[in-house]
Amino acid sequence: MALGPISKANFNSSTIYSSTFYLTGIPGYETIHHWISIPFCILYFIGIVGNCTILHAIRTDPSLHEPMYYFLAMLSFADMGMSLPTLISVLQVLWSISRKIEFNTCVIQMFFIHSFSFAESGVLLAMAFDRYIAICHPLRYATILTPQRIAKIGIFAFLRSSLPVIPLMIRLTYFPFCRSHVLSHSYCLHQDIIRLVCADTKFNFIYGLVLVTLFWGCDSLGILVSYIFILHSVLNIASWEERLKALNTCASHICAVLILYIPMIGLSIVHRFAKNASPLVHVLMAHIYLLVPPVLNPIIYSVKNKKIRRGIIRVITPKRINSTLN
Repeated sequence: MALGPISKANFNSSTIYSSTFYLTGIPGYETIHHWISIPFCILYFIGIVGNCTILHAIRTDPSLHEPMYYFLAMLSFADMGMSLPTLISVLQVLWSISRKIEFNTCVIQMFFIHSFSFAESGVLLAMAFDRYIAICHPLRYATILTPQRIAKIGIFAFLRSSLPVIPLMIRLTYFPFCRSHVLSHSYCLHQDIIRLVCADTKFNFIYGLVLVTLFWGCDSLGILVSYIFILHSVLNIASWEERLKALNTCASHICAVLILYIPMIGLSIVHRFAKNASPLVHVLMAHIYLLVPPVLNPIIYSVKNKKIRRGIIRVITPKRINSTLN
């Protein structure tokens, strides 16, 4: 049974304080949500299969047990952690099953989305550091990026990204929601749900802005500084062929950075400074932000990196290809 648009008029005084929220699909295209769900299913499928294949290839192929590929495994894990929590709610809305989401479920979904989003930014910073060491200090690469140190970097990246988000989530549980409970997306985002609060949200606004500035700002600055040193080192190489070879090892990482940061910045700008923009703009930016990185990162790394490509081939057709590759 299809569900029609939900408006503020649907709520009366007995339901206005309910802990249930209502998700929104693609505004203006409710009648063709079933058709719109097809590309969404394809994107989710590509993202899940692609990242799981990369994780399995890195785990099982000894030739991929190197720092660069350990960081790539962390990136794939962060990609799935950022997009998978939205899978059920998005498809429920597009398949007209239900638009309802309970507050506790909404908070958990928000926690995973924002935590893994920050974690992915941290992993990209670690990957930039990996490329810096590999190009600027190749003789010290193995001694600096030991397996133990890589594990510590990974644990720190995920703890650093999840623990600071907890106060925001806890704070939300104390807020009264006395406005329309209709969210702008088919999943929960902090910047979306906070606008429905009828209390002072200054702490959440400032604290959230500080987190975004510290994590995305510092991470992007660290990535930029790393590439300044990398570029300086590459320009000191006499051979153009060696320069291109060195820069080519960074191409996949640069693409991954752009794929995450451009939609991320765009979504933040739309939410904070373009609140009067068309709802369709908000929805499209939010879905691009969550679905594009998990889909494109495995494709880019499998196309640009020969060892990853060979590892994936081993996973797909182990018996027939292994003897040829070896």
